[in-house]
Amino acid sequence: MAAQPFELPGFYLPYPARLNAHVEAAREHSKGWARGMGMLEGSGIWEEGDLDAHDYALLCAYTHPDCSADVLALVTDWYVWVFFFDDHFLEAFKRTQDRVGGKAYLDRLPLFMPMDLGAAVPEPSNPVEAGLADLWARTVPSMSADWRARFRESTEHLLNESLWELSNINAGRLPNPVEYIEMRRKVGGAPWSAGLVEYAAGAEVPASVAGSRPLRVLKDAFSDAVHLRNDLFSYQRETEEEGELSNGVLVLENFLGCTTQEAADAVNDLITSRVQQFEKTVVTELPVLFAEEGLTPQECASVLAYAKGLQDWQAGGHEWHMRSSRYMNGGGAAAEEGGWSRWSPFVFGGVGTSAADVRRAVAVTGAKRVRNSTHVPFQRVGRSQLPEFYMPFKTTLSPHLDGARVNAVEWARRMGMLRPQAGVPLSDVWSAEKLADYDFPLCAAGLHPEATPEELDLGSQWLTWGTYGDDYYPAVFGATRDLAGAKACTARLSACMPVEDGAAPPEPANAMERGLADLWARTTEAMDAAARRAFRDSVEVMTAGWIWELENQALHHIPDPVDYIEMRRATFGSEMTMSLSRIGHGRRVPEEIYRSGPMRSLEKAATDYATLLNDVFSYQKEIEYEGEVHNGILVVQNFFGCDYPTGLAIVHDLMTSRMREFQHVAANELPVLYDDFDLSGEARALLDGYVKELENWMSGILTWHEGCRRYREEDLVRHKGYGKDLGGRDGAGVREWVGRPTGLGTSAARLVPWPAGVSTTVSTSG
Repeated sequence: MAAQPFELPGFYLPYPARLNAHVEAAREHSKGWARGMGMLEGSGIWEEGDLDAHDYALLCAYTHPDCSADVLALVTDWYVWVFFFDDHFLEAFKRTQDRVGGKAYLDRLPLFMPMDLGAAVPEPSNPVEAGLADLWARTVPSMSADWRARFRESTEHLLNESLWELSNINAGRLPNPVEYIEMRRKVGGAPWSAGLVEYAAGAEVPASVAGSRPLRVLKDAFSDAVHLRNDLFSYQRETEEEGELSNGVLVLENFLGCTTQEAADAVNDLITSRVQQFEKTVVTELPVLFAEEGLTPQECASVLAYAKGLQDWQAGGHEWHMRSSRYMNGGGAAAEEGGWSRWSPFVFGGVGTSAADVRRAVAVTGAKRVRNSTHVPFQRVGRSQLPEFYMPFKTTLSPHLDGARVNAVEWARRMGMLRPQAGVPLSDVWSAEKLADYDFPLCAAGLHPEATPEELDLGSQWLTWGTYGDDYYPAVFGATRDLAGAKACTARLSACMPVEDGAAPPEPANAMERGLADLWARTTEAMDAAARRAFRDSVEVMTAGWIWELENQALHHIPDPVDYIEMRRATFGSEMTMSLSRIGHGRRVPEEIYRSGPMRSLEKAATDYATLLNDVFSYQKEIEYEGEVHNGILVVQNFFGCDYPTGLAIVHDLMTSRMREFQHVAANELPVLYDDFDLSGEARALLDGYVKELENWMSGILTWHEGCRRYREEDLVRHKGYGKDLGGRDGAGVREWVGRPTGLGTSAARLVPWPAGVSTTVSTSG
């Protein structure tokens, strides 16, 4: 192999790697098992020397240091199988670019993972099928049906998304960073590894919390760090020998237009950020989850043992990468004196603990960790800079727009949104003038140009209600850090959306509840219970996102880039508006179509374009006027340590790449999906119409941002109440706060220091 294309960076490794004492037994067992499954001599993929050199038993002994000999042997067999599958699929289908054959090969594999333990499986026709049948039968009897379903799903993702990699190789297409990270979770298999951690640690996650945000974030942060670490070590092999395009270093090198070394360093920074997100979730979110869900002590212990198992995997996986012949692992900061193995009083002693260098960990992460929580709010940034947006779709506006504008303001007045809420300080967030300026009917008219007057009113009023809540939560609960009050409010909102026929909501106590109850009744009248439940879930995703923003605001924490992108979809209400469109298709389109990889990619690309667009327009509003930490440009500035123009350029490039991904999926991946599911002409036409709805959604949102009066500097002065600059030291300035309370006892509210002042409205709205 040629010289290394970059030096390995200094990694953040806060957990010591430890070695399982049963490693030799696992080596012997796994070699005999692989030979028995036909994976060695005669397979055309591996010889015995290949298996010895890769040393998967060492990987499993490092990543599962505490399990028994029998458990380690079984887990090692799983890893031998998954790496054999990867190499087998490469040789049989990636090198030949045979998508048809690859799909037929993958379609058979789920047959060897029956949910019913007594069900028969087909006769295996190759080593991959034989290995999977054997492993499934040996593993799943000791686990619950819930774990079995989750592990089967992650295994299918691991297998099926190999087609995505194959399709990108066929097209010679490099994914964008967001697309890559999300697809890598499926292709890379770390979520699958997380399932084996539950098995090996004897720490099955309770079904009641397996789908919760904290557990999802733990798995996703773990997965991203594992995959990106692998990308650094495998870059040379994948790019020089395999023609691989799915590598994080290559993706960032292409996206940022930087050198390979700079891209490698940026990937390492992202690994650090994801590991720190993991740590933050354990410390700040798990205790709250335990209390709110009422988990038993044993269930709490299982979740914590699972988290520890993921930590062990991170540390052990790194140690194995430093030793395996499969990877590039020489030279650079990561390999100084044998991978930091020199003695130091700051290094824990014992076998496999060389990675726990506290001094290096602090040097690698200290500045970034401090920067995440020391952003100075209310910095003067000036007018939001607007680039030339890439928008290939034209906006058509509904002819009923003018009537909807009148009706939206009148509806909000009836619901009580244009006055303070009784007994709720700081709840005077909107006036009729503000609402008219915000012009949500303009957005609805672009999103639904063919809507009837009644449908346009309903769409306009949903947008009105969602943005009112987005403004109300930070004003009422954020300024006082009242997270308990916010969660109680959210629970009441869920009660305003009854699912079962005949169920009645509680009597509304405020404008938010009154508006939601009214919209819910009008929207769901013709739905069945399943459709109502799906739609309620989408609204609850949004309201849960508002809580997440309040929690970050209370901690003064700028989010991790990946966590921000994913949660921004929730706070923007994307799932809610897209859910409304999907419900309109009824049962004429199979539900699994909407859960498929291409369809989810399409929706997420559209959502990210829209949310980042909002961040570009709202930058001055959020950074200068609201002291906000939830803005994509700020997140990028914080991550890269760059200025506003550079952060804006990166966000704009990401928007453009997400739009091009949307177009690519619609033109190239959806037709293949239609064929794979053998959809009828009617279903294909409906889904083509849904693509058009998403095009309208994106173009309509851009038209609204350009036309509304919510983000321009002159409108911010009117809406936020900041008047003329009264001067100040070092350019910080003090501005007169006009349009606020007057009279006895209010003189203190006349001057607001800038930028370190106190605002009664710390809005997270877009």
